[in-house]
This record gives sequence, C-alpha cells and structure tokens, in this order.
Amino acid sequence: QAQKMESIGRLAGGVAHDFNNALGPVLGYAELLLAELAPGDPRHEELEQIRQAGIRARDLTRQLLAFGRKQVLTLVPVDLRGVLSGFEKLLRRTVREDIHIEMRLPDTLGMILADVGQIEQVLMNLVINAQDAMPEGGVLSLTLADVVLDEDYAGGHPEVAAGRYVELTVSDTGTGMDQETLRSIFEPFFTTKESGKGTGLGLSMVYGIVKQHGGGIWVYSEPSLGTRFKIYLPRNGESTDHRVISATPIPEMPCGSETVLVAEDNQHLLKMTVELLERQGYRVIARDSAQACLDLVRAYKGPIDLLLTDVIMPTMNGRELYERLATLRPGLKVLYMSGYTDDMIARQGIMHNGVEFIQKPFTVSALTQKVRELLDKSDP
Repeated sequence: QAQKMESIGRLAGGVAHDFNNALGPVLGYAELLLAELAPGDPRHEELEQIRQAGIRARDLTRQLLAFGRKQVLTLVPVDLRGVLSGFEKLLRRTVREDIHIEMRLPDTLGMILADVGQIEQVLMNLVINAQDAMPEGGVLSLTLADVVLDEDYAGGHPEVAAGRYVELTVSDTGTGMDQETLRSIFEPFFTTKESGKGTGLGLSMVYGIVKQHGGGIWVYSEPSLGTRFKIYLPRNGESTDHRVISATPIPEMPCGSETVLVAEDNQHLLKMTVELLERQGYRVIARDSAQACLDLVRAYKGPIDLLLTDVIMPTMNGRELYERLATLRPGLKVLYMSGYTDDMIARQGIMHNGVEFIQKPFTVSALTQKVRELLDKSDP
C-alpha cells in the first residue's frame, strides 16, 4: 500500500509544473481585468467567476502536490495547542449546530517543526470529513498529547520510527467505514460522497502533509461506530506553554517604484508578470532567458533592485543567473519562482534557509506582497 501511494504521489508531482504554468495567466489576467473595471460594471461577476475557477484549479493542484509530499513547506517551531485554540473559533462558526465539539488540550506539550498553514489544512479536512459522517449530528473530538512510540510499536507501524511525538486525535461518532473503504480513503479522487459533493482529495492531502512533516497517520473505524484519526508528528525540543508563531498583516496589493528584472522562459507568464508589476508602479525590465538577462544587465546603466527569476530555465538555472548577476550588481536581491515540486527545486540548489521563493501559480496580491516584503527587508 505504501509503495502504491508513493507511485501515485510521483505521478501527481509530475503533472504539477504544466498545470501551474497554464493556470498562472488565467489567475493573473483575471485579477488585472477586475482591477480595471468600474464599480457596478456588469462584467465584474463574470470575471470573478473566472478568477474563482482559477483559484479552485490551483488549490486542486496544491492538494495533489500535498498528497505527493511535494509542496514547499515553511517550517517553524509550533505548539499545536495554540494552533487548535485559534482553530476552535473558526470551528464553532463553521460546524453545524447539531454537532457537539469537544477539545482537550494538555497543560504542557512538546514543540514540533511544522508549516502552520498546512497543519490547519489537515485539521480542516479532517473536520469536514467528520461532519459529513454525522448527517444527524454527533460529537466531534480533538485531543493532543505527548507520546513516546517504542520499538515494539514502531515495528508494527514501519512508517514511523521509535521516538517522541505529539499525538493529534480527531474522532467522530458518525457512520464509520468498512474495511474496504478504509483501504482506499487516502487515495486521490476516492470518495464515498455523491457526485458534486467532494473531489476525493481532502484525505489524500492530509496523508501527504503528515508524511512530509515526518509523521504518521492511522485511522480506526467500524460501520456505525464512528471514526478516529490518529496523527503522530515528531517532537522538536522541550515542552512549552507558548505558541511560537507571529504574523504581521501585509497590505493586500502593495505598490512600489523600484526596478525589477524578470527572467522567465514562458512567454505568457513573462508578459503577465511584467504587466502586473508595472501596474503596481514598478519599473520592469525582462528577458525570456538567463543569457539574455546577463546581456541586458551588462548594458543597462540604471539601478536594479530585485531579480525575479524562474528556477528552472534552459542552459542556465535561476540560481546560476543570480550568482553571476550578483558579481555585476552587488547587493541585488532575488526572489525565485517555480511551478515545479520542492524536490526538483532542491536539486537546483534553491531550497535552503534565507532564500525567498514563491510558488506558481500566484495571484497579483501574493506576488506584490512578496516583492514588497523582500524589497523592504534590510540586508543582513
């Protein structure tokens, strides 16, 4: 079963790049056109439908990447009690009133290294799954605990090593599942819901995210007896009573006047990226190959504040381009972009601490926020 899941994961990652490049112009141009419309313009609704369809397609691609453990993660020390406490408020607003929520959090809990956004996706998908399993109401329980998995346990569960873990349990009193269903629930596009009610990717994404965090997931269920998901995430460091996460709100679509050099070998994405940055006030110079960018910079007399470059391009990748440009323009900042999976990007020497990266396809707001954040960051 594990080998089967691995094979499906590789297939999912293999199609991600082409999908992401195709979706980029759809999202970008829809947002650009929406920004041009006057309030009340009847075309607004149609364009918004296009934008929302693009976002749904992007999210489906990301769910496939999550299943294949190919997403780019931002790992920070996290106390899951803080994540669940914040999640509880959303939970009580979204779960039906006929479902009673029980949340049991310990006084102390070990830290884990995690991508908070991805952990919240795990929680949301498990909660949605539990709610759907209780059409007539019931009890939804979420609990956390520090556990030690010994050698005997690890021997019977080869997907995890012996050691210290944080255990997250999500259980419901719903309809439960038979053994045949249990064998397939983590496979992409497998669903027991009627047509139009689900993509069959929710639990696949949960599986992939947990595995990418170095953890394990098991499900226990019987018909009419409910379902219990147990997730084990490796502990990192000592117990704490604080959640080590902070976030600073960023303006939705910040502007600027700096000069940005764009390197992108896909003509449609290059044109769109130039247009959206120019509309936010940036001076943009662009080329469709790394060598053309080098030639341009050698001849260009004005300042260049940021290189926005695709990671994987013919003849010279984005990292090599930046290293060569940095000798010509000391202090040049760089933002990498790619629709490839994180293992492919890592092979280009990109994935390490301090490197700024944005995943394709991106929205106008996501790109302009990232560009503004990087330009405003002080040099180390």
